[in-house]
Amino acid sequence: MDTLPLPPRPNLEQYQKRAKELVKAAQSARLAAIREWADEWIHSLAKSLGEDVPRSPRSALDRSMARLQQRISEQVRQTRARNKAFSLADAQFLIGSAHGFSSWRDFAAHIDPSKADDGARSLFEKAVDAVVAGDLATLRQLVRDEPALIRMRSAREHHATLLHYVAANGVENFRQKTPKNAVDVARFLLESGSEVDALADTYGSDWWQTTMNLLVSSAHPAIAGLMSPLVDVLADFGAAVNGLRDDESPILTALDFGYVGAAETLAKRGARVDSAATSAALGRLDAVREMVLDANTLKGGTPVLGPPWRRMPNDARPHIQLALVWACKFGRADVAEFLLDRGVDPRSKDGYDMTAIHWAAGAGLLGVVDRLIAAGVPLEAENTWGGTVLNSTLHFVVHSPVKDVDYSLVVERLLRAGADVSVVESEPTGNAGVDEVIRRYRAPGRGR
Repeated sequence: MDTLPLPPRPNLEQYQKRAKELVKAAQSARLAAIREWADEWIHSLAKSLGEDVPRSPRSALDRSMARLQQRISEQVRQTRARNKAFSLADAQFLIGSAHGFSSWRDFAAHIDPSKADDGARSLFEKAVDAVVAGDLATLRQLVRDEPALIRMRSAREHHATLLHYVAANGVENFRQKTPKNAVDVARFLLESGSEVDALADTYGSDWWQTTMNLLVSSAHPAIAGLMSPLVDVLADFGAAVNGLRDDESPILTALDFGYVGAAETLAKRGARVDSAATSAALGRLDAVREMVLDANTLKGGTPVLGPPWRRMPNDARPHIQLALVWACKFGRADVAEFLLDRGVDPRSKDGYDMTAIHWAAGAGLLGVVDRLIAAGVPLEAENTWGGTVLNSTLHFVVHSPVKDVDYSLVVERLLRAGADVSVVESEPTGNAGVDEVIRRYRAPGRGR
């Protein structure tokens, strides 16, 4: 959630002044007026936070400000289309939402606790800071002094509880952190009465916005090496490992986001592995053999379940195709070979438009890559991020290489099969073998 952090000492009168200045900028005939207003704000905010003014569109402040500018421009367009003027209420709403609040009233109450209905609101914010910092001593003291904090929710539009912040996902981006003692923090919150499967209003407010589902789709606990231990803690306190609707959403979510370790932990804690896709992802060949009768048919009683937000059709074929893609994604060559033997479409792809060969190449499954190439799969098919099979493979080489994979052999296979080498950027990958193959294929005569 791209959200602007508050300055150390936010002042409601200053924000009201800033809202009035936004109205003037929005109503100005100068096209640059809104950008200048936003630039002034981001400089002021960065200075108050003791940070350098962002110079990269990848910075959190820049992303949040760019999102705000887009929303302002859209609001201006809509008001003009209705033959109305951009109002102070419009400006106040947009400023409040930039900080993650669903209304100016909630934002004002947060800035000035005297306007809030609940005097514990500022304590909740302190407790959130303690959670994300791993300051267990402060957190314990705050909860001891105000037990209601455990069930309280954020005034921001995601309405998260303290436990949701442990997942480091869906909340304000500057608070998406996983401290080293996150497991201890989670256990304390749960022992103190946190509702383990409370829903937040993150990502559309759907039934899968539990701490568990947010956790197993979050990079921060994964990078910290704490995703599976946190899954265990939530399961210890009765989290629905098969989802609130018994739709297996936690394990499907973990697999869709690539966290196979979390999926395996969920399976150990009782999550069902009874669909073709989950069985394929976890390498359960015998189960896949029994379930998949052919490219279009599953054994009677086999559930057709996918990640809930993917809205997959309720018939067997796309789920069997997902099984092939996930077998390639998680390096299950024997499962992939079996599914291809069953006639599953070798061009199958997942919700990221990553095809079977995108994943097979990234995982270094040379036999599967050769078979898919022989089947005539398109090597220039692009994934969601615009990456061809070669692009995607080089991304694996640089950012997440699979252990013991000789990527020079994989890249050689793709280039020999006709992959377009011109899509490769000039910078080397850092893998000497891969860089040598690319140089050969770039050279006159293509060095084959």
